[in-house]
Amino acid sequence: QVQLVESGGGSVQSGGSLRLSCAASGDTYSSYCMAWFRQAPGKEREGVALICSDGSISYADSVKGRFTISQDNAKNMLYLQMDSLKPEDTAMYYCATGGGRYGYSSGTYRYTCRRTLTDYDDWGQGTQVTVSS
Repeated sequence: QVQLVESGGGSVQSGGSLRLSCAASGDTYSSYCMAWFRQAPGKEREGVALICSDGSISYADSVKGRFTISQDNAKNMLYLQMDSLKPEDTAMYYCATGGGRYGYSSGTYRYTCRRTLTDYDDWGQGTQVTVSS
């Protein structure tokens, strides 16, 4: 089990920035993938960004060029730097971890991380981000 606690959410005007943090504890050895998801009222939870232990990173098209995911392994911390925020970014943001998936990709068998909700095993309680126009 991995315990995750998000922080850093708040209210900001369009064009502003926020930095979300996620503190991980417990059995983090299996957390090959770490990701940020978000869920707005009445909408499905969607993957925003992820980072794998091999250094690979993936973003949703809607946040590319504006959000940056990073991690500090020594501190078991995950971060999401959000710049040029838009009202449509308003949502509850969740930190999540998973063990990755083993399969054939790019000509070889390897572990990969995906922005797929069911790939993640442990979740934080969320931190609210509100962007006003």
